[in-house]
Amino acid sequence: MPRLDDHCWSCSCAQGARHRGLPVAGAGGLAAKVGDMLSPAALAARRGPDPAPAHGPRSPGAGGARGAGGGSPGSWHHHLVRRSLVLFSVGVVLALVLNLLQVQRNVTLFPEEVIATIFSSAWWVPPCCGTAAAVVGLLYPCIDSHLGEPHKFKREWASVMRCVAVFVGINHASAKLDFANNVQLSLTLAALSLGLWWTFDRSRSGLGLGITIAFLATLITQLLVYNGVYQYTSPDFLYIRSWLPCIFFSGGVTVGNIGRQLAMGVPEKPHSD
Repeated sequence: MPRLDDHCWSCSCAQGARHRGLPVAGAGGLAAKVGDMLSPAALAARRGPDPAPAHGPRSPGAGGARGAGGGSPGSWHHHLVRRSLVLFSVGVVLALVLNLLQVQRNVTLFPEEVIATIFSSAWWVPPCCGTAAAVVGLLYPCIDSHLGEPHKFKREWASVMRCVAVFVGINHASAKLDFANNVQLSLTLAALSLGLWWTFDRSRSGLGLGITIAFLATLITQLLVYNGVYQYTSPDFLYIRSWLPCIFFSGGVTVGNIGRQLAMGVPEKPHSD
């Protein structure tokens, strides 16, 4: 029969062994968990996917995305040439139609030897107006881009066509309406021109460019008339009619709206790295 002191000794030894084994087992499990956390696979999972390298070859997907956003040089130049040709054609057509009204009403007089039979206009008028329309139409969206003020007011072709119709109407009024004097006609056309700008543009860049275009075009016209290239009947503003700057202003706003509409959806000019 075992003695009481033997039973107590064996129990205390067994319990001590169990208590001493728990820290060893706990330390072993903790070390295993730390090892798993510091393994390369766990670290990679914590970091997530590696970012694209700052330098080195780009993937085809990245290059395609950049090309879609910024546009390749060839695509940008193609759009530029196409817009220039469209604006040049618009300027030629408007010059032929509007100048015909002025000539028929004897507002503008050309020498007989330079008059073209079919259009009743000097041969150099359509190409000059076409070139001016191309420059102005490309300048408007360029100025908007540099100022950081993209023009978004009434950006649809229906509004642009109405603007063209109003401009033709203003030019028609300058040739057809009879006022007591040219000052009344000039004030009326000035109000109509500002109304055209307010209705179809309302941008500060459009107003500033319209005034600048009117000033430069009036100055060039004064020089042409002074040198005898052509003349105006009943001039009241040096060598020209006083309402002519209003026609130039409204024409600049109209062509600018056409240029802005053509520039919509065109890829940005690529930047050289």
